[in-house]
Amino acid sequence: MRIKVLSILSLIVLLVSCKKTQETPTDNIEEQQTQDITEQDIAKLKFIDYALDSKTDEAIKDWKEYFELQDVITNVKKADLVFFNDNEENVKLLAKKLKENIPNTLNSEPVLARMLVLETKIFKLESLSNLSTTSKEELLNTIKEFLVAFSNLNFQMNKKVEFDNRSIEKP
Repeated sequence: MRIKVLSILSLIVLLVSCKKTQETPTDNIEEQQTQDITEQDIAKLKFIDYALDSKTDEAIKDWKEYFELQDVITNVKKADLVFFNDNEENVKLLAKKLKENIPNTLNSEPVLARMLVLETKIFKLESLSNLSTTSKEELLNTIKEFLVAFSNLNFQMNKKVEFDNRSIEKP
């Protein structure tokens, strides 16, 4: 009688332990798949993407950090987050140099405020893209926030250049 009970218990333990080992690999696969973002996923994000005006383009023609950031934006829109993968030093350096080398014509409080928001979103995207526990939806929302921050910076720079070029005649 004891042998039957022991054999039944060992069979149950064996079945339970086999089931656990089978669940673990599929959980890892699901986690890896949740972060796979495609260009189509990013294209589905809804936001207003402001381009630079020709006058603003002329004002920033020597601001190489902005053009580096623009390359990063282009890659992010292609779902290429390589710049953010274990690259904390370069991300910090880009954010620092972007603020330090801003052209004098654009150096104003509203533009600096948009740059601060953009810097925050850069760091947030960098940290979330390196976490294995980040969900696809969370990463897409962070990418959208980053792209919106960049678009708002462009919009604010356009407004600053437009305001500076306005000539109002006083009677």
